Amino acid sequence: MTNERVYKMAFSRVYPLLVQKAERKGRTKSEVDAVICWLTGYDDSGLQAQIMKNIDYETFFNEAPQINPNAAKVSGVICGHRVEEIKDPLMQKIRWLDKLVDELAKGKSMEKILRS
Repeated sequence: MTNERVYKMAFSRVYPLLVQKAERKGRTKSEVDAVICWLTGYDDSGLQAQIMKNIDYETFFNEAPQINPNAAKVSGVICGHRVEEIKDPLMQKIRWLDKLVDELAKGKSMEKILRS
């Protein structure tokens, strides 16, 4: 899948998949929301508004209030790529989100996930 196709995916279609991934492992939707809000700077109502607007991934991240400065501390492998080595800034943000939800699903504590 090309980066352009990923960027144009509707966030409102990806979001339920992120929630399902976490819930299958005993985590909650509110924890997924907390991870997304931590990364992007959206508050709960802002996140829900973006989901309702049916925007694509690119717009979701471009309109994010502020990417958390600690997001650069997210490291590891997701989809066969080291997130800290991804050159494309938008793809890196998308993979950061994937990695954070993976960590949530794997049972990591919220404190560690949010790099507190």
